[in-house]
Amino acid sequence: MGFFSKLFGKEEKESLNEGLAKTKESFFGKLAKAVAGKSSVDADVLDNLEEVLITGDVGVNTTLKIIKRIEARVAKDKYVGTSELNTILKEEVAALLTENNSSDAVSFELPKDKKPYVIMVVGVNGVGKTTTIGKLSHQFKKAGYNVMLGAADTFRAAAVDQLTIWSQRVGVDIVSQGMNADPASVAFDTLSSAKAKGSDVVIIDTAGRLHNKINLMNELTKIKNVMKKVIPDAPHDVLLVLDASTGQNAIEQCRQFTAATDVSALALTKLDGTAKGGVVIGISDEFKIPVKYIGVGEKMEDLQVFNRAEFVDSLFSQQ
Repeated sequence: MGFFSKLFGKEEKESLNEGLAKTKESFFGKLAKAVAGKSSVDADVLDNLEEVLITGDVGVNTTLKIIKRIEARVAKDKYVGTSELNTILKEEVAALLTENNSSDAVSFELPKDKKPYVIMVVGVNGVGKTTTIGKLSHQFKKAGYNVMLGAADTFRAAAVDQLTIWSQRVGVDIVSQGMNADPASVAFDTLSSAKAKGSDVVIIDTAGRLHNKINLMNELTKIKNVMKKVIPDAPHDVLLVLDASTGQNAIEQCRQFTAATDVSALALTKLDGTAKGGVVIGISDEFKIPVKYIGVGEKMEDLQVFNRAEFVDSLFSQQ
């Protein structure tokens, strides 16, 4: 029942290539300057590479880890030409993503033993949370699943309205009690309705406030506890949506949300509009939370299952 019945498709690959174009252009431009006039990888090249990675929003800790690995390879091989640097970088980034359990999935297929599969979506306002839910609903519906949405971000009328519009656009069910309703009550009603209707997947939107971590933690904990009354092992995923174009700010948001609740998966949006695609590598490495979805364009199909092999291939391809 997977969205792709084949390996990563041609259209998806083209969208990924286009979505990472700005990051590639910026990265390779800086990398060319880093090795200008050098034939071998030496201390100066490594210093310049460190700067390239940090300014590319890979993050300081992850950058130092990558540099240390390359230093070890240079020491072992005695001589590494600058022409080999791109290949070595590609291998080390792929290795990091592998260690961090980032997905090599190629479909939107869900586990068959969990019905409905419950996804609670968290993230601050403005990162593309509601749009991601809408696009995710579309992909799940396209994969043959019955989808139900829960409008539990009840602190903003716009959030409820936006999600309702997306449910109509995609053609999926929604449970809403309007603005200022109790979010936990909305979640309870959504899961109860999904169970009664035999829905395959439930996606619960939640409020995107971060000004008070204690309130956020209490609210999300309450929603989760109420869900468990209907489906004991819910939620099956707590999906944190982050805007890749904010770079280091996205890493800070991840830090705050992981302190407030048990985040199990990440979605990185707006990769097509930024040169900061390196943040995907940094966040995955720093938090050891799998990146599950990436947004690489405006179209509904442009929300993709994150595939580390294809991501690394697109990022480091010089074609």
